[in-house]
Amino acid sequence: MSPERVLTLGRPCLLDGGIIRAMVQAPRSHTVRGPARLLILSSLMLFVELALIRWLGSNVVFLGFFSNFVLLGSFLGIGLGFLRCEWHDRFFPNFPVLFALFVALVLAVPAAVEANGSEIVYVGIKVSGLPPYVILPLIFTCVAALLSAIAMEVAAAFKTFSPLTAYRLDISGSLLGIGLFSALSFLEAPPSAWGAIVVVAYVALMLPRRRLLPLAACMALVGMLIAESFTPGVAWSPYYKITVKPRDATSTLVLFNGVPYQLIESYQTMVDTHQFNLVPYDHVAKAPDPAHDDVLIIGAGNGKDVEAALQRGATSVEAVDIDPRSVQLGRELNSDHPYDDPRVHVTIADGRSFLEHTDRHFDLIEFAGTDSVTVVLGQSSLRLESYLFTAESMRAVRAHLKPNGVFTAFNAYWQQWYVDRVG
Repeated sequence: MSPERVLTLGRPCLLDGGIIRAMVQAPRSHTVRGPARLLILSSLMLFVELALIRWLGSNVVFLGFFSNFVLLGSFLGIGLGFLRCEWHDRFFPNFPVLFALFVALVLAVPAAVEANGSEIVYVGIKVSGLPPYVILPLIFTCVAALLSAIAMEVAAAFKTFSPLTAYRLDISGSLLGIGLFSALSFLEAPPSAWGAIVVVAYVALMLPRRRLLPLAACMALVGMLIAESFTPGVAWSPYYKITVKPRDATSTLVLFNGVPYQLIESYQTMVDTHQFNLVPYDHVAKAPDPAHDDVLIIGAGNGKDVEAALQRGATSVEAVDIDPRSVQLGRELNSDHPYDDPRVHVTIADGRSFLEHTDRHFDLIEFAGTDSVTVVLGQSSLRLESYLFTAESMRAVRAHLKPNGVFTAFNAYWQQWYVDRVG
């Protein structure tokens, strides 16, 4: 039997005088090849996508309103990369150059809320940096270009395997990338760690090639992220970039992803300024059998509401917050030191999850400033609106109230649509 063509692993070959000539381009010589190469490439692609979603959201406040913007840009880039995989030799080697330029641009003109701004723009806040109609299209384009460069190389690696094998390796690598980024977030690793992993993966994939410009871009990328990560007053929690700004001798402003979201101050300052954090206790006083011995505070944060409960006579306070760094700031900066009180028990967990797993009942349950105060659609995946502000969540709250218990949710709602949405 002497067929003129045979099919081997999905690639057509010619039989010519005993010499088999593959009709696909021979793979380039790399230190990392075979299954390991596709695993690393797929991991890198998902890792970069997740890192961009989180890092850009921490530096460009508009992405809190357009939460899927980076994700859509990533999808487009990956699709284009697979469609144009023949360009992989031109684009992937220069991936660090584009990445470094993009990071430099975002760091040079970040879009953050100006806490001192009196001018009202964009749903009631003043934002620094480029306007949204400039920065958002630019981010979308750059994200698509970055992911496209990686996807081209992934698609080229796909060609060296049968379809099912390539798909299996791609899925395995994607899960590895997701797991790695999740672990770094859990460990509160800053962006410098994310950048270092990207650079190590890129260098391993490109060896033994040595190109001066991409290597210089790798060093510049890590250098910029190190400078950002170790800026005084900046910390990275598993969820947010947290910036601490002292306002005066008695108060500290805390920004989450560029939004001023917490004010650390003493109980006496709250009393003097008649803040809404104390209003729940006025409602408790009106209950048929007023009591606030056992208090649950979801969104305990820096401990301001915990101290209010203690000052109003609580004998037991369950302080729940999803962000460990926020609680740590309370331990370090709250002058009342509420978390040092033996009556307080701290739980780092999602509020809804806590309600579903505890068997305790409370005189007072507070959602203490848990609203994200952003414009979101009903089908958004945003944690607060999708889990805490639901009918099921309210039923869980009611199930854990004592017979005459009180539930309260409060925040600084300076526009009517905030109140309407919660209603």
